[in-house]
Amino acid sequence: MTSVDKPTTDRDAPAGQADKAVTEAALFEAFGGVRGMVETVLPGLLFVTIYTINKNLHFSAIAALGVSLVLVAVRLIRRDTVKHAFSGVFGVAFGVVFAMMTGNAKDFYLPGMIYTLGLALAYIITTLAGVPLIGLILGPVFKENLSWRTRNPGRKKAYAKASWAWGLILLAKCAILFPLYWWADTTQLGWVLVALKIPPFLLAVYLTWVFLAKAPPPIDVFAEMEAEEQAEKEAEQARKATAPGRTDG
Repeated sequence: MTSVDKPTTDRDAPAGQADKAVTEAALFEAFGGVRGMVETVLPGLLFVTIYTINKNLHFSAIAALGVSLVLVAVRLIRRDTVKHAFSGVFGVAFGVVFAMMTGNAKDFYLPGMIYTLGLALAYIITTLAGVPLIGLILGPVFKENLSWRTRNPGRKKAYAKASWAWGLILLAKCAILFPLYWWADTTQLGWVLVALKIPPFLLAVYLTWVFLAKAPPPIDVFAEMEAEEQAEKEAEQARKATAPGRTDG
């Protein structure tokens, strides 16, 4: 009977709780946590707030870009991970360029909407291809890399479920936003978009946690490689110790 097949006992409970805690911490790290969510929401919130008040596209766009740069600067000063802040800067910069080129404030949101649609399709297509995107994202975080593809079928199934969840949730979000892009005004679109930033994301992260918490634990390929290297060193030392002609003392 394997560790996956064993019935749960009270003695096993702490280990299960530890696995869930590791999964929660890894998801928190991978998706940026509370700070990452703030950095995702704040530029768009500032843009729509200023535009609602004064309808000034240039000032709203510059303010959104400025706060994104400040968030990156703060991370650099604190020597924190900057990938989430940098992705926010690029997203805001593309939105600013689109809006400035067309003169339509709604185009500030268009690059992000297109990115969301593309990401939704990526989750679905990669899952259908047998390489769910969420597994590619989280594999290195869990130190399992791609071992789940061939060596851990239960975990691969969990990644597939999670990728389906991400893809369908993001498609549902797009189904709301794209009609509003055509029919609503800038402020209506902006406030709906801000409102839809966090709840769908939290739902997708929660479902990912549920699926992975029930899955077999990841295979730590880094620990395996270290063990193999250690075994090779010990074998080499043993060969040298037993080599012909070697004498002690």
